[in-house]
Amino acid sequence: MFDKFKQLNELRKMRSQAMELQKELEKISETVEKGEWTVSVSGDQKIRYIKKGEEDMTQLTDVINDAMKKVQKEAAKKMMEMGGGLSGLLGKMGS
Repeated sequence: MFDKFKQLNELRKMRSQAMELQKELEKISETVEKGEWTVSVSGDQKIRYIKKGEEDMTQLTDVINDAMKKVQKEAAKKMMEMGGGLSGLLGKMGS
C-alpha cells in the first residue's frame, strides 16, 4: 500500500513538473520572415500567427494548430501502445 502512495506522489510531482515546463515553453517565441510571409511559433510548437503581407491568416493558423494537436494525440496513443508514456514509466516504478 505504501508503494501505491509513493507512486501517486511521484506521479503528482511529474505532472507538476510537466505543467511548469509547458508554461516555460509557451514563453518562447520565434518569428521568421521570408518574402511577404511571416510566421510566429511558440516553444510549445503552436503557431501564434501567420501573415502574408498585412493579411493575418487566422483561419490557416487555426487549421494547422488543430492538425498538430490531432497528430500529437495519435503519437501519444502510439507511444502508450508500445509501452511508453506514463503507463510504461509507472510500470517500472512498481518494480
